[in-house]
Amino acid sequence: MPPSPASSPASLSVLCRRAAVAATGAAALVLGLATPALAHVTVNPGSAEQGGFTKVAFRVPNERDDASTNKLEISLPTDRPLAFVTVKPVPGWEVEVTESKLDKPVTTEYGELTEAVTKITWSGGEIGPGQFQEFEVSMGVLPDDTDHLVFPATQTYTGGEVVKWDDEPAADGSEPEHPAPVLKLTPPSAEGGHGGGHSSVSASPAPAAAPSVAPVAHSGAASSDGTARLLGAGGLLAGLAGVVIGVLGLRRGSRTAQAGTAGEENPAVPA
Repeated sequence: MPPSPASSPASLSVLCRRAAVAATGAAALVLGLATPALAHVTVNPGSAEQGGFTKVAFRVPNERDDASTNKLEISLPTDRPLAFVTVKPVPGWEVEVTESKLDKPVTTEYGELTEAVTKITWSGGEIGPGQFQEFEVSMGVLPDDTDHLVFPATQTYTGGEVVKWDDEPAADGSEPEHPAPVLKLTPPSAEGGHGGGHSSVSASPAPAAAPSVAPVAHSGAASSDGTARLLGAGGLLAGLAGVVIGVLGLRRGSRTAQAGTAGEENPAVPA
């Protein structure tokens, strides 16, 4: 009996080729979507409440195949200076916090501010190809007269290349070529004051000492969208690979079954 069309070698071969093409196309599509999300320096989480304190992480991906990132500079706003800035140590990296005298003193609830942190520099470590690093900073008091803060960044590679991420947000909402990290500021929540969502915490009311900032737990929502897409891409590729392997196994099984049928129809004649 001839094999049915559904299990013929020609049909299985076509099915294998189609599955392979689908896997390749899906991989290219998913990875293509994931790449832009990892292409520049970002601040995470991307928003905090006005008038409070927050802890953020500047996420730095290395987008070069032949060089590592060995230096990061973050500039802090001088038009709306932050009275309190502290940096979390990063193993293998040295950090330098630069304070500058303000052109015009700023009056805060803790007194007159004449100097403020204007730049933070991390150096001495390396972020290899295909890797990223996060640099955490606690800061406050966040201004209540603007809806965002811009933190221009400068990324330096071991080959000497310097990339400036300092483009201001576009008025039409489109992303510029080298966007600066932007922290969006939202009004305080009605029920929690400055201690509401977005990893913001309020300052202590003690007037004589620096306000204490409660530790802020890492939020799963702050994970890189690009990292999530890459993980999704891996799962999709694994599933498609399983389809291809299953089809190949079906093809081999069909050939074995055909060989067995042929043997039964033409038994060997004893000598």
